[in-house]
Amino acid sequence: MNWQNIYRGALMGVSNIIPGVSAGTIALVLGIYDRLISSISDFFSKRYKEALPFLLPLGIGVVGGILIFGRLIGWLLAEHAVPTQFFFLGLIIGVIPLIFKEGEMRTAFRPAHFLLTVTVAVMLALLAVFLPEEGARSTFILTAASGVWLFVAGAAASVSLLLPGISGAIVLILFGVYEPAIHALNTLNLPVIFILVFGIALGFILSSKLIRYVLHTYPYATYAVILGLLAGSLFHVYPGIDAERSTLILSAFTLAGGFFLAFKTGGGSADKKERVS
Repeated sequence: MNWQNIYRGALMGVSNIIPGVSAGTIALVLGIYDRLISSISDFFSKRYKEALPFLLPLGIGVVGGILIFGRLIGWLLAEHAVPTQFFFLGLIIGVIPLIFKEGEMRTAFRPAHFLLTVTVAVMLALLAVFLPEEGARSTFILTAASGVWLFVAGAAASVSLLLPGISGAIVLILFGVYEPAIHALNTLNLPVIFILVFGIALGFILSSKLIRYVLHTYPYATYAVILGLLAGSLFHVYPGIDAERSTLILSAFTLAGGFFLAFKTGGGSADKKERVS
């Protein structure tokens, strides 16, 4: 068992709570993205025993990160929103050089790849303008229809969890179930949690195999899309500039800290060189 994956999973779990930050981005920062996609795909095949030592500790960390740090992240976003968002902004910016290197952008990218990157970035950035209001948890009632909607939202969110740049939280907001989902986690509303988890599990099965296929078949186009998603997500995470001097100074430190952590971790990890097999 790779027990180091518990802390990696915890970081990925925390990222799922924050609109604009993707678990896939955190996997890139940690240098385990290719291995993650490969292992999830293998887990739902005859090679599940090979994937289990990697995924089990990671899954424990993800669940633990959500349950243990959910309230802490909620407090940070409520009391210190701007510096916290700048930290995650630094994480995203810091992983972009890794994508340049992994995607061999200087040598392999063609004009069509750069156009794809810009198109994806613009489309995702526009969501920051047209994103609907979150569904109010007080008005959410679990019925057959809303249960199906939760299931579909979970399946759609699972795809985004595996794609760097677009967060599961944003997808849940788009479906109008982000607030009910957070409320269910905080109050341990098991029916709502079960429906979401079931949808996420099914989405994982389908999306992991699709992402693995495109990474194999269209690697440069895939990295072009990933880079576009990362660039577009900056518009969702950027909180604006606070006028208070103390907040500006703290935000500068958290931005630099996030960038340094992503750049050093992603650039120095041996795992990042592992390709999908």
